[in-house]
Amino acid sequence: MTDANSTGWDDTVLPFQLDNSDIRGRIARLDTALGGILEQHNYPPQVEALVAEMALLTALIGQTMKLRWKLQLQVQSNGPVRMISTDYYGPEADGAPARIRAYASYDAEGLTDGAPIDQVGDGYFAVMIDQGKGTTPYQGISPLSGESLAKSAEGYFAQSEQLPTRFELSFGKSTMADGPEHWRAGGVMLQHMPKASPFAAQAEGTGEILQPVDLLDDDETENWGRVNILLDTVDDLELIGPTLEPSQVLLRLFHEEQPRVFDKQRVHFGCTCSEDRVRQSLSIYSAQDIGTMTTDDGRVTADCQFCGAHYDIDPLTVGFEAEKDA
Repeated sequence: MTDANSTGWDDTVLPFQLDNSDIRGRIARLDTALGGILEQHNYPPQVEALVAEMALLTALIGQTMKLRWKLQLQVQSNGPVRMISTDYYGPEADGAPARIRAYASYDAEGLTDGAPIDQVGDGYFAVMIDQGKGTTPYQGISPLSGESLAKSAEGYFAQSEQLPTRFELSFGKSTMADGPEHWRAGGVMLQHMPKASPFAAQAEGTGEILQPVDLLDDDETENWGRVNILLDTVDDLELIGPTLEPSQVLLRLFHEEQPRVFDKQRVHFGCTCSEDRVRQSLSIYSAQDIGTMTTDDGRVTADCQFCGAHYDIDPLTVGFEAEKDA
């Protein structure tokens, strides 16, 4: 799926490291992938913004996922926006795109005119990694920040992974010349990465040169502070593009740190739902339970919360015989 407004760097994540600082990072831009997520729903503006922020965080964090791994991020809250869930599926094969999807559950009557983050109450930020069959999924949670979802993600890495992490994000509706208004997002993630972390996968490629401080020693603190000051100078247009390539942004920000870039990862919107998966999920229920799910028309229906796909299934085909009326 392509868009006339897209560029060669849209819907990609570019990993890099700063050789003079022992810091790794990623720079991402989402265009069509983000549009694919949001156009499945008719979210109010505040919810759209939160889903856009969460999708961008997921793309930045998910770049370390190996082939066929799955990353899931979740926000659970007692505010009007009760849940935001995102999935990042690692590429099926070398060179293939990763896939991303997201949805939100919210109380429309409870939304206010405040900032998007004001719609999120107390709760937690969760990270789950599934490496496939035969492995135990990794899970971790931390409290939500009232400042932003990005701050919640930073808090998660500091608390649960002991990894100093920084996100600088920009997202919103953009209009290019002679083009319709559409969503775009861009951001940078920095991380002081010990090799023991499950997120410490080394980027692949040629390596072309181009409160977290409490976890660092004096030299590391100096490096971390200096690089964060440099990142503070980035502006929204540099993050979102499309006039500057991500490598140019990195050179502008971090040229004295010797930025080294690796192979970029393409990211597409993609949902994994299917009728077979719906049938599999129904297989855990008894015939009596299936009966309570059957409509007056004698069908079992299901809607995918991520992509809106609608499934209409004959209950007699899900493994049980319908109970006969007395």
